[in-house]
Amino acid sequence: METFGLLMSTILFRPYVFVLLGLYFVAGGLQLGMKRITVFTILAYVIAFVSEYCSTRIGIPYGYYHYTGETRGKELFISNVPFMDSLSYSFLGYFSYSLALLMVSPVTRKGWRFELQNPPWRSKKVLFLSAVFFMLQDVLIDPVSLMGSKWFLGQIYYYPEKGIYFGVPLSNFLGWFLVGLAIIYCFQKLDRKMGWFTECAGNALMGPVFYFVNMVFILSVTFYIGEYLLGMISLFIFSILFYLTILKVSRAFSMRIDS
Repeated sequence: METFGLLMSTILFRPYVFVLLGLYFVAGGLQLGMKRITVFTILAYVIAFVSEYCSTRIGIPYGYYHYTGETRGKELFISNVPFMDSLSYSFLGYFSYSLALLMVSPVTRKGWRFELQNPPWRSKKVLFLSAVFFMLQDVLIDPVSLMGSKWFLGQIYYYPEKGIYFGVPLSNFLGWFLVGLAIIYCFQKLDRKMGWFTECAGNALMGPVFYFVNMVFILSVTFYIGEYLLGMISLFIFSILFYLTILKVSRAFSMRIDS
């Protein structure tokens, strides 16, 4: 009952995370199917928790950081790691994977429905791009999260040694790349072994759209707390990714398939 109460408190304490989680299950369920997105969630959570547990103890893979524990009693913790922090890797991982699939796959359009044609679910190019997109999300997220005392997130963690990128050490971003690589690699291998990848192939835009929705949210917070230099750098990263995505989608309009 205590765990259930903490879980309910977590939902009330971090509603924006659960909104993204809900959008993730809608987009992922339509593109991958509920069986695959459920497996993706479990894989991402386990890998994320192990990575956070290790990094807060031995500094691998992100470098040393520590959770303050200030939100204990308000949200669910697993050991010293907030449950929602590790769970958020699932939707961040899927949004990145979906965007990578969009970038490397031929895309066709029926009305306003965009579909991937023979998506390379298990390709190395998708694996690498997914990890890059995953890391780039954190380039926007981590510095703002580190300033959680300036907004409603709260000061939930800190680095003992201040990093070079707005307080974040560069090792953190390398860690995110490696963890993103691990999540997608494990999913691709399991997906191939179980033969699930043949089940779904459409709904190409929802995951990428939510990738950018999350970035817009982080950008809004960045400018709201007055971090204008960080905001301009983050906006530059966002603009490049958004432009490349629009360029890819626009090609589908010239290759329209009549429904």
